[in-house]
Amino acid sequence: MKLLRHLLAIGLLPFVVTVVVPAYIIRTSTTLHAGLGLPSPLGLLPTLLGCVLVGLGVLLVYKTLVLFATVGKGTLAPWDPPRRLVVRGPYRHVRNPMMSGVLSIQLGEAILLRSVPLLVWFVIFFALNALTMPLIEEPLLESRFGSDYVIYKRNVPRWIPRLKPWMPGRAPPKGR
Repeated sequence: MKLLRHLLAIGLLPFVVTVVVPAYIIRTSTTLHAGLGLPSPLGLLPTLLGCVLVGLGVLLVYKTLVLFATVGKGTLAPWDPPRRLVVRGPYRHVRNPMMSGVLSIQLGEAILLRSVPLLVWFVIFFALNALTMPLIEEPLLESRFGSDYVIYKRNVPRWIPRLKPWMPGRAPPKGR
């Protein structure tokens, strides 16, 4: 039953955003590739960069899904959210590593396929999340986890990872 909960959440959320919608965009798009006109060895750079971004994104999504299941005792889905605040692994560097992973996959796909429509999809999806995170998701997390989330939010950035992992329970440095 737990596996079914997670598969449903994955299938309806990251899978749709990173596989179903891009497949539809590619299938229905008339202008797929933006020619880069790079010389032969440099022509491999977009392919390499796209593969690295997709690979890192998949790894990040996987790690966060495991943490949601094992530490948070829930899924990524809003209808079955984690019951405990997850502040381990990549969550010690950035507040939204799952979304960072999904965005990395999307950007990697756009670069790998040299697809302007996929790049537009990436920008639209990022903009929607940039609006909904502070307006909807973060207030819900504050109401669910209280001061623990407020302290976490104060110490861990939303999008750009901090280099040194945040350690819960430690006082912030003087001057902050």
